[in-house]
Amino acid sequence: MKAFVFPGQGSQYIGMGKDLLEVAEDLFREASKIVGFDLYSLCVEGPEIELNKTENTQPAIFTVSYILAKEVLKAGIKPDYLCGHSLGEYTAAAVAGVFSFADGVKITRKRGELMQQAQPEGKGAMAAVLGVDEEEVKNICRSVKSGYVDIANFNCPGQLVISGERQAVQEATELAKQRGAKKVVLLQVSVPSHCLLMKEASELFRDFLSHFKFSNANIPIVTNVDAIQKTNSQEIFESFIKQLYSSVLWQDCVKYMISKGVNTFFEIGPGKVLAGLIKRISPEVKIFNIEKIKDIQTLKEEIE
Repeated sequence: MKAFVFPGQGSQYIGMGKDLLEVAEDLFREASKIVGFDLYSLCVEGPEIELNKTENTQPAIFTVSYILAKEVLKAGIKPDYLCGHSLGEYTAAAVAGVFSFADGVKITRKRGELMQQAQPEGKGAMAAVLGVDEEEVKNICRSVKSGYVDIANFNCPGQLVISGERQAVQEATELAKQRGAKKVVLLQVSVPSHCLLMKEASELFRDFLSHFKFSNANIPIVTNVDAIQKTNSQEIFESFIKQLYSSVLWQDCVKYMISKGVNTFFEIGPGKVLAGLIKRISPEVKIFNIEKIKDIQTLKEEIE
């Protein structure tokens, strides 16, 4: 069985989607009209500071990943499950027919804007903690005195991401080092995602999303908030709201799909972050990366 998985924020880079204009000029034009600037040019030429702004990053990654997924489907490769890491869940939903491509661009653009507005610049922070087990990181977060911090991402064994108020995140990283962390990396993000600091933004997002028509998914989507497959449109809608302030249970999502018989994963979109995480979770599964058109041709040859 096969699963398509889609990357989230942090996977963007200048040059992504460069070879996609020939196959999807109409979609880039449509997305550019929605966001109000040349999205293809931003993806390919930057500037990086603009591409890395949350409200630009999200529709950019969504557009590139969606176009690639459509090309993989055209090549005759069909998934049994879909899953995305945070933002990637919106690509999964569009591929599953929950909403249109255009609506996906509008939704991811607004999601980025609301997340950016939720916290003043510099107030929040996120950090990756490597080599400390889950219970220890939970204890560290609980023991922090300088403010709020919690686990945002359960990515793979030995890799967790914490999120919260900057001072609290910094205190937690110092505690993690004292308790044997192999590595602690403060992430280059301006928004503390997947924690309670996004609760207010999630309510504004609910109001915005309620104006869109959601359909039932035609391929099951394994959602970040509970690592369970969903096809019901209302359940998917609710998981999007909750996802903003809840932990991303990536490790559990991958394990769930494997438990259902998935043995081949296709990471579709910029970067190779998810492939690395999946290998750490389950070294025996097959993983293919699709971030260029030529990758699809190579994939067809390997599968045939």
